[in-house]
Amino acid sequence: VIAITPAEQAGNPLLPPLGVDQMASSLQSGGNMEGKEQRFGINASSLFAVITTAASCGAVNAMHDSFTPLGGMVPLVMIQLGEVVFGGVGSGLYGMLIFAILAVFIAGLMIGRTPEYLGKKIEVHEMKLTSIAILVTPIVVLAGTAVAVMATGGVAGIANPGAHGFSEILYALSSAGNNNGSAFAGLSANTPFYNVLLGIAVWIGRFGMIVPVLAIAGSLAAKQRLPVTSGTLPTHGPLFVTLLIGTVLLVGLLNYVPALALGPMVEHLVLWAQP
Repeated sequence: VIAITPAEQAGNPLLPPLGVDQMASSLQSGGNMEGKEQRFGINASSLFAVITTAASCGAVNAMHDSFTPLGGMVPLVMIQLGEVVFGGVGSGLYGMLIFAILAVFIAGLMIGRTPEYLGKKIEVHEMKLTSIAILVTPIVVLAGTAVAVMATGGVAGIANPGAHGFSEILYALSSAGNNNGSAFAGLSANTPFYNVLLGIAVWIGRFGMIVPVLAIAGSLAAKQRLPVTSGTLPTHGPLFVTLLIGTVLLVGLLNYVPALALGPMVEHLVLWAQP
């Protein structure tokens, strides 16, 4: 919210030279009001955009495609985190459990102990399944985006060429692969090409995570619970919370940074570089 609200309140730098007043006053909200309702304004629209994409919900009260480049990048990032901020319905819970297992494994490597979680030992089999569960969604999103920007049917659906068109495709694949439902609506996604591509992304994005997570659950359920010792890493408290947040950001988000650089980041630099 702290990132998206100032970006929307800053407005569009190309409009003031044309004589357009974007300053907030008693007569207008100011800033970038394209695609937003007057009754909500920038603040409520920005807040809703963050919450709806962080919590696996497709409802919107503003058009995300009309946000500024950095403003539109925020809901995109929320989706790409795996919707574990608040936890989506079902998927948010097991997504966070996967990151928790990975965080415990990383901590075990740092202190030289076999990692444990909920009294169960995390071994090679569980880490292979965890790696699959974490990598499947970025692969679906990034590979699907690459296919769309190279295919004639994919490029034909772009309403806004350039970096913003790339962002529209990236958002569509991110939303489909990560269990959201919102969109950068400038993309003409109701075509045979995108119906098939996004359908495949939905299918793999769901079952590609569900199957390894169920396998991990079965594997852990079959193991004996270990007693807590002085070498057991506590999976509660500020230290583990910090480690878990770091794992989500470094492992969950860094996969998408190059793609974000090609889309909203480039668009922002081009927009604000205009005289």
